[in-house]
Amino acid sequence: MFNQLIALIYILFIVGSCVTLFFVALFIWLVTYFFDRRLVFLHYFTSCWAYLYVWLMPAWRVCFEGRQNIQKKPYIIVSNHQSLLDILVIYGLFFPFKWVSKIEIFKIPFIGWNMYLNKYIGLQRGDRQSSEDMFKQAAGHVRQGSSVYFFPEGTRSKTGELRPFKVGAFLLAKKLRVPILPIMIDGTKNALPKHSLSFHGKHSIRVKVLPEIEPDAFTDKSPEQLAEYVRELIEGSLLH
Repeated sequence: MFNQLIALIYILFIVGSCVTLFFVALFIWLVTYFFDRRLVFLHYFTSCWAYLYVWLMPAWRVCFEGRQNIQKKPYIIVSNHQSLLDILVIYGLFFPFKWVSKIEIFKIPFIGWNMYLNKYIGLQRGDRQSSEDMFKQAAGHVRQGSSVYFFPEGTRSKTGELRPFKVGAFLLAKKLRVPILPIMIDGTKNALPKHSLSFHGKHSIRVKVLPEIEPDAFTDKSPEQLAEYVRELIEGSLLH
């Protein structure tokens, strides 16, 4: 009962704060749009907004490793996906990127509207035209100098065990010849399991940024081989 009460208070705070913070985001968008075409300022505000909900939950202790592996260049970023909490936690890295997210998230009031402001990329699963539009938008962002973030498993894992990686992100990395930045996330599946909004006690969460993979290193790999190679790198980090 106590855990459910904490979860209820937490969710009510998120809902209430999103209204105010969205209008702050809208103001930043209006003020910076014409000189910040990549919307970096807005993304940094969004990072503060999202990570606020991690800061305010003392039961979640997040450890970041490998921040020095992030350079000022565009990447195709890929990571495993254990929980909805992954999204909030990754904002704690505080560097600009564009999410690729299922289109349903964009329909959530205030949060989804802010995603539109940030020009994040919506994807309708199983829709070929949506996939083509996603590739075009992602390529455009990379050419402007922005990184693009994918969860190549496509959906959250119930057990934490890695699912097969879809090849879309790796096709894009090969086509644009940009480095891949693998990121490992661990612990979020226990802090906020799939299909749960309850409080689950104290948990340690680990985020590890692995060294980038330069385009020359995967020239001879097919997208399928590259996807499996990166999956094994992330899986190896999960085990150590």
